[in-house]
Amino acid sequence: MNGLSLSEPAGLRYRIFLFLYACVFRVLTPVVWRYFRRRARGDARYGLHLDERKGQGAPFAADLWLHAVSLGEINSAEPLVRLALQDGHRVLTTHATPAARDRVERTFADEIASGQLAVRFLPIDRPDYWQRFFASYAPRVGLVVEMEFWPWMIEAAREARVPLALVNAQIPAGSWPKARRLAALFGHPVARLASVFAKSETQAGRFRALGASDVRIAGETKFDIVPPETQIHAGKAFRASVHDKTVIAFASVVEGEEEVYVQALATLFSDPEPPFVVWVPRAPERFQASGEFLQSAGFEIAWRSQLFDNGLNPLSEPGSARILVGDSLGEMTFYVASADAVIVGGGFGRRGAHNVIEPLALGKPVITGPSVGTIEFPAVEAEAAGMLTVCNAPEELPDAVRAAIAHGLPERAEAFHTSHRGASQRIYDAIQPLLSERI
Repeated sequence: MNGLSLSEPAGLRYRIFLFLYACVFRVLTPVVWRYFRRRARGDARYGLHLDERKGQGAPFAADLWLHAVSLGEINSAEPLVRLALQDGHRVLTTHATPAARDRVERTFADEIASGQLAVRFLPIDRPDYWQRFFASYAPRVGLVVEMEFWPWMIEAAREARVPLALVNAQIPAGSWPKARRLAALFGHPVARLASVFAKSETQAGRFRALGASDVRIAGETKFDIVPPETQIHAGKAFRASVHDKTVIAFASVVEGEEEVYVQALATLFSDPEPPFVVWVPRAPERFQASGEFLQSAGFEIAWRSQLFDNGLNPLSEPGSARILVGDSLGEMTFYVASADAVIVGGGFGRRGAHNVIEPLALGKPVITGPSVGTIEFPAVEAEAAGMLTVCNAPEELPDAVRAAIAHGLPERAEAFHTSHRGASQRIYDAIQPLLSERI
């Protein structure tokens, strides 16, 4: 990480941008607190630890600070965290969502108990909150996963002389024009980062064009995740329990695209040999609503929480249910392992498709909708290799699913996945010399 000198001041236009941004954010702070109070009415965890969102909290001397905004990002960053812990470094993780925080607290319970790891919520992006944060935690190095370009987070890190890098870095094609306009008008926040570890050459070129000085192509750490064997075995066992039916998984279904998938299911269920379906909502607050939506559409469902115990041991069989609703967190490997084909959600939504790497790791053919800007890498490469089908219209889904099942090539999918591993080690090797010393 040998990018811009941390003492190099920002240009005049960017300083003006930071001042205006700080003024606007200060005015909007009451709106932000109202947002958390409103979310807490549906999920009480959003009302907890609010002091941390002001940069407060119990002090913790961190070697590595890693920010992963939500569940998907912390899942992808877990291999990096483990590399640092294995070398004896103290790690602080920060998050925006309770689901991500809970995931770390469960996964790293022993390290938290021993004092080697701490977890906090990320401060709201105000300079005074960030000054408190760096005074409390004083990390030697900071890593931010994917697309968190918070201007005052980046500037406060520089003022605290903390090298801050973006990992799994990307700027989706849909966001690229806006990013260029901001860079032309004021300068872009990524130009103030110490380093950028980009997913691909395309992404690296975009960051360089925005002014980032130290850009490296590292790949995607999601490829380094080792799927839990217990979930794989449980998924295969469930697959066998549905009496040799074809199993289709709808993974990470987002609000707003359910109707698209229900129409596809109506067609697939009319086939001579209709499939069994696993339906996994993206967000836990959608579990109940998704099940009720499927029931209102005339489908008989079963709930994962009723069919299995906490160890994924079966308590009963689906019976006449045609759809298993996945109302659990951290078990996507189980759901995907049970499937013959996987439709990844978000592709027919406004925000874009979600993680296709996990089903590829298990040798599953993957289908998604046309909105793949969020997963430009590895979607372009996976589609070119025949591992991913992108449906441009909802009516293409049934035929795409049938074709994927008929021509599934698990060996090729697994080989594609293996060829892209190693990003976590490359990133860790780059930051490791800084974890024991300060700039």
